[in-house]
Amino acid sequence: MYQTFLFDLDGTLTDPGIGITNAVAYALKKCGIPVPERSALYPFIGPPLLDSFARFYGMNQAESLQAVEFYREYYRSVGIHENVLIPGTKELLGTLKDQGKTLILATSKPQEFAEKILDAFDLTQFFDYIAGATFDASRSTKAAVIRYALEQAGITDFSTTVMVGDREHDVLGARENGLGCIGVLFGYGSREELERAGARHLAEKPQDILSFV
Repeated sequence: MYQTFLFDLDGTLTDPGIGITNAVAYALKKCGIPVPERSALYPFIGPPLLDSFARFYGMNQAESLQAVEFYREYYRSVGIHENVLIPGTKELLGTLKDQGKTLILATSKPQEFAEKILDAFDLTQFFDYIAGATFDASRSTKAAVIRYALEQAGITDFSTTVMVGDREHDVLGARENGLGCIGVLFGYGSREELERAGARHLAEKPQDILSFV
């Protein structure tokens, strides 16, 4: 069914919950905002940070940009290491590569961070191309990252290309670029969120993705 797979990173290949929420808490504290319980910060996992600081804390553009800078102070040195590989990820990617599939990373995380995380978990070997966001916000939305990934990797047959991700932003970004999306239920998005966004397929565990090959 599919020859090319675009993968999200956070909540799809790795579980970054501790590192991201710690970095958000650090940023909020630096901004003088009371820090809530960790569970209240989980919605920050997946969507672009600029959007999340604006949406959840009413920040304007300048305030959101400053909060993101604070976030990166923590994440660059500590948070990036507070991350674990989702069980079954390496086996899934290895099987897809053995079947001759093209694998591309398409993440809203800055590309520099994404590359370091893939290297840390020995996942770089599986990917034909790695696409992430830019630090200057010129490429920050999921739709923009997916578009960039498709262009740079030279993908033109969208009928055999699919996005794999755990949040509505993955689904909506894929749809904006003419792609279907496999929504994964082992990340941070709910079945309701993914179905409402229009996910074409749902996978309860990594190996379920192989049923859509």
